[in-house]
Amino acid sequence: MKLAISSQGDNLDALIDPRFGRAKNFIVVNPETYEFEVIENKQNLNLPQGAGIQSGKTIVDNDVDALITGNCGPKAFHVLSAGGVKVYIGENGTIKQAIDRFKNGKLQAANSPNVEGHWV
Repeated sequence: MKLAISSQGDNLDALIDPRFGRAKNFIVVNPETYEFEVIENKQNLNLPQGAGIQSGKTIVDNDVDALITGNCGPKAFHVLSAGGVKVYIGENGTIKQAIDRFKNGKLQAANSPNVEGHWV
């Protein structure tokens, strides 16, 4: 299983980035072993539009099974859902805390986005 988390930093102690499309990085982790890789999202940080769609494609292209983030707009949510990625929104804290909540079954997958498009 591959779990991605929008991150403000580059390690498991970093804070979750509340902005999916414009997150600084994505931490892609095996929640059983805590082995992870960092995928930079700098190509989408300053896009005037389409950052969520492009970030969604990045997650899908990396064969991620589930995503944890703070907020996810409708276009990004559609790309992720179409790619078979379960989306967990409204999360905060550190990356490690989010992994632990996920492993302990304390997160519920979202059925829809939680913000409108172009959320800053």
